[in-house]
Amino acid sequence: MRSGRCSRRKPTLLVAIVGFLIFNCVTAVSTSYALTLLARFMGGVAAGLGWGIIAGYARRMVAPPLRGKALAIAMVGTPLALSIGVPLGAMLGTTLGWRMAFGLMAITTIILIGWVLWRVPDFAGQPAEQRLSIASVFRTPGVRPVLITLFAWITGHNILYTYIAPVAALSGAGKRLDLLLLGFGLAALVGIWVTGVLIDRALRRLVLVSLAMFAGVSLAFALFATTPAMTIAATILWGLSFGGAATQLSTALADAAGEGVDLANAMLTTVWNGAIATGGIVGGVILDHAGAGPLAWAVMAPTLLALALAAGARRHAFKPGPRAFE
Repeated sequence: MRSGRCSRRKPTLLVAIVGFLIFNCVTAVSTSYALTLLARFMGGVAAGLGWGIIAGYARRMVAPPLRGKALAIAMVGTPLALSIGVPLGAMLGTTLGWRMAFGLMAITTIILIGWVLWRVPDFAGQPAEQRLSIASVFRTPGVRPVLITLFAWITGHNILYTYIAPVAALSGAGKRLDLLLLGFGLAALVGIWVTGVLIDRALRRLVLVSLAMFAGVSLAFALFATTPAMTIAATILWGLSFGGAATQLSTALADAAGEGVDLANAMLTTVWNGAIATGGIVGGVILDHAGAGPLAWAVMAPTLLALALAAGARRHAFKPGPRAFE
């Protein structure tokens, strides 16, 4: 019997990157607000498609015992983008203008396309008759607890990260926000290194310790908001706890989803971005009505919820002991 046709993964990845390039170029030259808004929306769609592919791609490049480490390496880009890319983009926008910033982004994307064509291997997609539905993957035991934990964790993170400038200003540390974010990024790199070393032996412990650390960080921001040294120390610990978050959650989700890993990663992308938006909205409302002081307290609720969910989901989601390799 003939197997069903299946799409290749590398062309799909290239479609996502080329789409990102096109919409950034449109943004750079657009003189229409509506067109710019549409281009940013479509750029987000392209970025979401790429994000949904990356985790499964990295896992397929190596043998099963190395998949956790491969995912950790692939996810290094997340803390780098948050700690270096965001302030660098802001600096370029200020010094060269936002159009030039998007133009430079387009140039780096062209370089990325060339590198993908040259070095990245291709893998087959799933044959049509083996594809799972979104609903069946969503109902897989362990998938929903990981997604809910992710939503709570990333919502809490973004309540604080989106408005770190006014929070840091309470202690005066906001005067060198660039250095504060650099410290966050360097600590995040340490966090992702620790995750890469331990993820295959102690995934559950990593998640629980990371969330407990983040809860402690939010408490420190809440209680010592006007103390510069505490703001700096809390930011470093925050970066350390968050650096491995993407890898830890992606790995837990992939382990739970099994053959549905690609659809599960698409769900992860959707939930992650939904959490970013939710954190921004909640934080913005709090900042507008009560100022920056209560923001750290607001982080506590979703963070403790994520910690409780992860602690309770030990059967299918965040399993104790070493990971099982297929």
